[in-house]
Amino acid sequence: MKIMIVDDNKGIREVIKSILDVQNAEFCECQDAAGALALYRFFEPDWVLMDIEMSGLDGITAARKITASESDAKIIIVTNYDEDQFREAAESAGAFAFVSKENLHKLNAIIRSGGNTDQL
Repeated sequence: MKIMIVDDNKGIREVIKSILDVQNAEFCECQDAAGALALYRFFEPDWVLMDIEMSGLDGITAARKITASESDAKIIIVTNYDEDQFREAAESAGAFAFVSKENLHKLNAIIRSGGNTDQL
């Protein structure tokens, strides 16, 4: 399984990797959304874990751009912003799920579901 982690904070990227319980996972890390856009087609991730607020392009816009060209992309917005407006923006951008950084443990269940929302 290939997982792309997009966050401007290296420490958060490391925490996310340590929390994920995925056998034989291959990780790609990006510190900004523009980098994620550039690497998405090359890396072809099964999952993208994307922060919202980063310098330059924000994660919601990047998610929208990815899902516009790859409708089956599985993007999980992972953020400190746990407000309805951000959840709605993530959903309208085509994100599969929205996880607060306070609840990173939920990432495993979402990824294990394989994209099947009935299992969540």
